[in-house]
Amino acid sequence: MSNTTLAYIYGLLAVLLWSTVATAFKIALGYFTPLQLVFVAVITSIFALSMIVIAQGHFGLIAKQFIKRPLFYLFTGLLNPFLYYYVLFEAYDLLPAQQALSLNYTWAILLPILAVPLLGHKLTKVDVMAAIIAYSGVYVIASGGNLTSFNFDSPTGIAFVLSSTVIWCLYWVINTKDDGDAIVSLLLSFLIGLPFVTAAMMLHQPIEAISWSALAAGMYVGLFEMGLTFVLWLMALKTTNKTSNITTLVFLTPVLSVGLISVILKEQITVSTYIGLCFILTGLILQKALPKLINKPMPILLHKLMHKFMPKIKQ
Repeated sequence: MSNTTLAYIYGLLAVLLWSTVATAFKIALGYFTPLQLVFVAVITSIFALSMIVIAQGHFGLIAKQFIKRPLFYLFTGLLNPFLYYYVLFEAYDLLPAQQALSLNYTWAILLPILAVPLLGHKLTKVDVMAAIIAYSGVYVIASGGNLTSFNFDSPTGIAFVLSSTVIWCLYWVINTKDDGDAIVSLLLSFLIGLPFVTAAMMLHQPIEAISWSALAAGMYVGLFEMGLTFVLWLMALKTTNKTSNITTLVFLTPVLSVGLISVILKEQITVSTYIGLCFILTGLILQKALPKLINKPMPILLHKLMHKFMPKIKQ
């Protein structure tokens, strides 16, 4: 099997699994409070990541990486899993899954904007245009399509999900400074974040009893949102000869997710969700595609367009 085929298999598996997690969040939140779900999912993810690190022969890196930068991993552990998943699960608890899912995807638009003050990057015209288009979609979804009413069904839920995008972006911006093994770094963040998750849960509502179905739902979230899927995605990126071909697969995730939400959760997908999600995905696609087009000389672009379309015109 070629590396390209293998990379696509890894990438598609990751995308398919990520497509199920919005539905899994809502099912699991039927059994747990947001903090309880974070607790169960983080423990599951720690176990899965530990097994992977041991299988790779990287167990010795855990102590080495932590000793080298303890404050760094303390900060990343506070951001992810503690703050990010607590805020995200609060959003899913308050909003329909279709809204929380769609709004959460704006993190990719926010990332280059936050990179300007935090990393000293320049904000391009494409970034600004993509942000305007994507956040127009956010308003369409948040307002339920009532564009002139300025009334939101759950302002708190919307605030939570948009805050989660900020936390997620901060986590990845900070991780650009990490030169350690990616899976070990994620495991360290989860190991350090677990005591904070545990303390917060015990203060609010500790788990008193748990059914097998509840445990299965929480473990599913831990395995396929936080743990194994991240590893599959890393394997896809490492195996491929062209990263852009793999990263474009991510655009399938919200589309598949909405379908599963409709079929499994029986949520009626509203017109405003479809329209808003189209705006968000358009912003993401423009952000990814336009710089490549703009940076190419126009004669080459025209030549490629003519070569592509002229035979059809002649026919």
